[in-house]
Amino acid sequence: MFQGGGYQPYPTYPFPAQSGQQFGMQMQVPPFPQQQTPSQQIPGMLPMEESYIENILRLNRGKVATVYMTFENNREWNAKIFKGVIEAAGRDHIILSDPQTGMRYLLLMVYLDYITFDEELNYDIQGLVSYPPR
Repeated sequence: MFQGGGYQPYPTYPFPAQSGQQFGMQMQVPPFPQQQTPSQQIPGMLPMEESYIENILRLNRGKVATVYMTFENNREWNAKIFKGVIEAAGRDHIILSDPQTGMRYLLLMVYLDYITFDEELNYDIQGLVSYPPR
């Protein structure tokens, strides 16, 4: 049984000014990661940073899309299909409007399986970023 002061169950170390040299070891601090610059372009390929789904959907605003979504653990409907005009798209959502009913849908990307279009897609990111023409 310990009585009195001074007992410490764990050793204390001199932090933060000591580098570990007094304990007979060398400590090396890894360099801070450098900010990465955009990767080199490969002819015929979209830059990886700009080919996100939301950018592709933004390029195709006004077109009719069929959006297939799956909602796990939902007893009423596990999968659902939405068809409408693409109004807007963000990092985590799509806004569709159904021209027949006037209904607008805010759909979360987390539930997205895939999207189909009945017409050709715009996939030219020239309007989104300032990369040289291909």
